[in-house]
This record gives sequence, C-alpha cells and structure tokens, in this order.
Amino acid sequence: MFLEVITPQKTVYSGEVNLVKVPGSNGSFEILKNHAPVISTLSPGELKFDAEDGQVVHYKTGNGVVEVKRNRVIVLVDFIEQK
Repeated sequence: MFLEVITPQKTVYSGEVNLVKVPGSNGSFEILKNHAPVISTLSPGELKFDAEDGQVVHYKTGNGVVEVKRNRVIVLVDFIEQK
C-alpha cells in the first residue's frame, strides 16, 4: 500500500509500505493492505511503518488525522520528528 506522511511544511515520506501503526485518539492501531476505509484523529505519539525494503521507521508525532482508502494511507500531522 502507499503511504504519505505530510506536515504543514513538507511531505516527510511518500512510498510503498507493508504496515503502518498510528497513535489514534482512542488508542493506537495498525493498518495493513486492504484495510477498510477509515478516517481517524491522531494524538501525539509514535508513528511506525515497515517500508517495502524491510526498514522499520519510527517517528514521534503531534496531533493529526489519518485517512485510509483503497490501499492509500495519508497521515497529516502538525509535528513530526524521526526517532
């Protein structure tokens, strides 16, 4: 599936991934290929994803929103910092 991580300043990541874990407002949750469509608010926490090349990437994030639709995940956050 395709992931985009976007802040007000720039696109932080754009590429294919196997798994995305986000800090949902009601608890963190994982998104895998063919996930049902969803829109959720995000609380400050950890964004983690497994890139297709096998690399596991961790970010510390602020508040935001995630949208999942047709194997495309868009994460919009107000703050992000690589761990």
